Amino acid sequence: MNTWYLYVIRCKYGRLYTGITTDVERRFAEHTSNDKKGAKYLRGKAPLTLVMKKKIGSKGMALKLEAKVKKLSKIKKEMFVEGKIHIKI
Repeated sequence: MNTWYLYVIRCKYGRLYTGITTDVERRFAEHTSNDKKGAKYLRGKAPLTLVMKKKIGSKGMALKLEAKVKKLSKIKKEMFVEGKIHIKI
């Protein structure tokens, strides 16, 4: 069974992108390359910086947390990245 991670990437103009994967380094490399495997949203939004990675466990739990994080306001996402707030799954 694979371990799933939630990750957050900071894009141009400070926007935050949230995703899940079993291999954060590989996924970040896909996003930063001009490969079609990276997210369309991140194309043209370089420089990209990985600002957070959090070990979650199962894919189901990672999907639930990702959905909750994506619904947060920009201010609350920043607080989550800084570790000032926690989100229960």
